[in-house]
Amino acid sequence: MFDLLTTPAILALKIGMVGLFIPLILSGSLIGIIYLRSRKVTTWFVDAHWKLAYARGLLLLLGYAISAVLIALAWLVSRAAHEASMEHIMWTALTRVALMPTLIVVMITSVMEFGATAQAAKREVPDKIAAKFPPPGA
Repeated sequence: MFDLLTTPAILALKIGMVGLFIPLILSGSLIGIIYLRSRKVTTWFVDAHWKLAYARGLLLLLGYAISAVLIALAWLVSRAAHEASMEHIMWTALTRVALMPTLIVVMITSVMEFGATAQAAKREVPDKIAAKFPPPGA
């Protein structure tokens, strides 16, 4: 939610690249809370879904890491430009491309989480999580 709403708003408001830390900090904080919650032991079903949410959060952090590497490359490429106007154009174009991995991963994890919510409503746990964290008595 943070990424889908905040990142385009930051780009539209022209806050700058520092503004891109806002969704990262918000998402990172939420993933930290999910991590802490996934470490608690309550009922197996609830714990399994918290572990699933944390695994999806790690996938989102991977998207952030890929974008960070691409932004660093964009910065290096734009710094190689001989004219200031060309540097600005290259920086703008390449940073927009560099944000795509994060936005794609956000869309993928959103769909995955809606599926997990539907499974939770049906009182189901994905087979992969059930195999990794078997229910008690299984």
